[in-house]
Amino acid sequence: MSEPISYLQHWDRTEPFDPPTVLTELLTSQPLARMVYPDGHVGWLATNQELAREVLSSHAFSHNFHTAHVPLTKRGEVFPSVPIVPGGFIHMDPPEHTRYRNILSSEFSIRRMEAFAPQVARMVTGQLAALREKGSPVDLLPTYVRPLSAQVLCDVIGIPLEDSATMIALTDTTNDESLGLEEEREATTKAFFYVLDLVGKARTAPGDNIIGRLAAIPELTDREITNMLVIVFAAGFASCEAALGMSLLALLHHRDQLAAFRAAVEAGDEAPIEELLRYTTVNQYQIFRTALTDVQLGGELIREGDTVTVALPAANRDPARFACPERLDLENDASGHLAFGYGVHACVGQRLARLVLTEALSQLLLALPGLALDVPLAEVPVRLRTSVLGLKRLPVRF
Repeated sequence: MSEPISYLQHWDRTEPFDPPTVLTELLTSQPLARMVYPDGHVGWLATNQELAREVLSSHAFSHNFHTAHVPLTKRGEVFPSVPIVPGGFIHMDPPEHTRYRNILSSEFSIRRMEAFAPQVARMVTGQLAALREKGSPVDLLPTYVRPLSAQVLCDVIGIPLEDSATMIALTDTTNDESLGLEEEREATTKAFFYVLDLVGKARTAPGDNIIGRLAAIPELTDREITNMLVIVFAAGFASCEAALGMSLLALLHHRDQLAAFRAAVEAGDEAPIEELLRYTTVNQYQIFRTALTDVQLGGELIREGDTVTVALPAANRDPARFACPERLDLENDASGHLAFGYGVHACVGQRLARLVLTEALSQLLLALPGLALDVPLAEVPVRLRTSVLGLKRLPVRF
């Protein structure tokens, strides 16, 4: 086993779509490597599909935030140990996690998403009309990608769209490379009390949305519901905005694949979004688990208390699983990709994400046949030092 690598090496991307070189090198040479975490902990880094699936599905590993060593922070600061809050399901283990997960899973079921699809289509059509009115050239991020993501999340959860800035500030603060943990804490507190007020109102006047239905469950406290919904909005908005923005950038850069996408949609085929999800993999680094006991993994002994970070961008480029994984090819079989994670903590809202991505890309690319980048790819600013890979701007012309 070679010397442990530093978490700092992960930030270095040479291309906006490709994982850092260190990850792709480890993928083939040392898929389970020792890594020094920001707090000095010497844990592990897993980069291939087999290891990723094993870690994320094994009950020998915990997602409890209190015992974990956070693998990456924007400025290398040590993330403080924080208690698990009521409803904070994202960093809980079964059976506590299962209780909340089952409640939320019903909100993002196939039936509910099919019923919500016409509303998403109307939102996309409306945002597309606003974009046309804005004219060309334009930055797609604030005129299409961001407002559409906010509208969808607000509508499905039950947050008034006019108040969305409070919630968006939470994800913006988290993904602003210039801001630290204190600013993130302040934004989280503000969002918490805003949603807490909505939950209190929904107890007496529930609407046909997630807040209303959760408020009708007497066993759930207001704090539980609030923490659940803050997580759902923050994770959902960040992922939706990032996946849509990066998918658009990938298609606009790979013009042959843009043509293939349009051809598939025009032919009435299912929009080929799975390859886009695999290729971009916007969930960069904050997938980690901590061993609850000594456990064998990839021929190595993982000691109790060791944290293992799973590099999803690398795992989704694993040549043992995907043909020509470094290329974007919409005809590839991308099934089994890990863009939404894996196991009991796989993204609970992934059906909604797929729905939005399919509708937003299909309508936009068919309506604007002349859509193209307005600057060279190298001039499109990308957020790198955040857990979710995303764009800062997307200048286009049409």
